[in-house]
Amino acid sequence: MTRPTLPHLLWLLALLSAAAGLARAAEPALVPAIKKPAPPTAPAAPGLPASATTGSSKSTAQQLLEGLEPGGPPKKRLTLVINGKEKKYITMQASEALAESTPAKAAAPRAAGPSERTGAGRPPASRPYTRARAAALAAPLTKEPPKESGPAAAEAAWSYQGETGPPAWASLKPEFVLCGTGKRQSPINIDDAETLQGPAEPLQFNYLPSEGSVVNNGYTIQVDVIGDNLLSVRGSTYKLLHLQFHAPSEERINFRSYAMVAHLVHRNAEGQLAIVAVLLDPGTANNLIHKIWTHMPLDTGDRVRLPTGLIDLNELLPKEQRYYQFFGSLTTPPCTEGVLWLVFKQPTSISREQLRLFTQLFPNNARPVQATNGRPVRSAR
Repeated sequence: MTRPTLPHLLWLLALLSAAAGLARAAEPALVPAIKKPAPPTAPAAPGLPASATTGSSKSTAQQLLEGLEPGGPPKKRLTLVINGKEKKYITMQASEALAESTPAKAAAPRAAGPSERTGAGRPPASRPYTRARAAALAAPLTKEPPKESGPAAAEAAWSYQGETGPPAWASLKPEFVLCGTGKRQSPINIDDAETLQGPAEPLQFNYLPSEGSVVNNGYTIQVDVIGDNLLSVRGSTYKLLHLQFHAPSEERINFRSYAMVAHLVHRNAEGQLAIVAVLLDPGTANNLIHKIWTHMPLDTGDRVRLPTGLIDLNELLPKEQRYYQFFGSLTTPPCTEGVLWLVFKQPTSISREQLRLFTQLFPNNARPVQATNGRPVRSAR
């Protein structure tokens, strides 16, 4: 019969200890005993404590460990009785079993000799080490496995200043890579002398009084519009989704920056985006901005419902609707390209009080201008 090694026996010891602990509060379902096969009147086997055969209060682990103490006979033959049924004998060479549990010495890697492979010639393990090994094997049976400390760290937020400002956007997330590698990024400086000048189709707006809500999303004030507010250009119809504000203006014309800009974001049935940029400069108060500022949210994430019919985007559009046209990108991460930009040449006025109210919340939420990389810009007359 193959003789079990100490790891096998220690594993069995740990299993029996765990089972015995579960049965203490009720009538035992598992009653382990270790004894020498002998007539009922025979004395306890040498090397095993008498309590191993007489039902001592000692635990099975304690009895088995004491049975492996050095100094006993060279071989020990154990019988396990579980639920009244006698199991097969387990014969074990004590000196070999204890030698297997001896911790390896730290040394440079080298080939093991014959005596090292068989365990011969190694000193027996100490009793404390044997007990420690048994406790280590029993631990997984009595304790829950360690749990993860929690979800992964939150994703880095982007901003307009500091370490997470525009120069770092591309490195914050893989999805933001176009912010650094894209060739058609926005905003840009529009040099009127280098534009394609000539006739172009007029922008067809069909804006109606609508409802919606205004939210502070942490980067700007955004108005989400509900209703069919449509823009037709280049043979396609785009529906207005929302408008956002930036101070100062992100777009520049002939290197001039404006006090603010409003971006009106539209999308067509194919999912393509068209953004109308309305430049804002100090002057008379704007009626639509007055309505929006009246319901301005108090904090990041705060959303305020707007009364039905309050939003009429016609109040924001300039009277003179000549514009610049080019392809660019979103001006915020992930900086998606393929966006049709339509920038009005004439600014719309707002009062200085309206400007001050916004810049108190967002003193600078504009992305710097990006390289045009030779892309054409149409100047529609």
